[in-house]
Amino acid sequence: MMKLNKEEKELLDSYEKGEWKPTGRGKARLARFKKYVVETYKKNKRINIRIAGIDLEELQKEAMEEGLPYQTFITSILHKYATGRLKKREHYV
Repeated sequence: MMKLNKEEKELLDSYEKGEWKPTGRGKARLARFKKYVVETYKKNKRINIRIAGIDLEELQKEAMEEGLPYQTFITSILHKYATGRLKKREHYV
């Protein structure tokens, strides 16, 4: 287990003592977040691309390490890039 800092230890102790109470909005928030996930990952368009064999092999290896089918892995990368969560690398000449 990771070593906790003082603040993390205090939070964990407080939680384990039952000092935390639900806000009552849990089910509504959970439903809203589930909807976000469904909409985010809805696959309603098809594309066909050509890719270098070596690049596909590398993507398949990475997907395997992540425990994902490679097409899902590639979709995830594209989604992260499209939403700004995957940044372009600076290219050095």
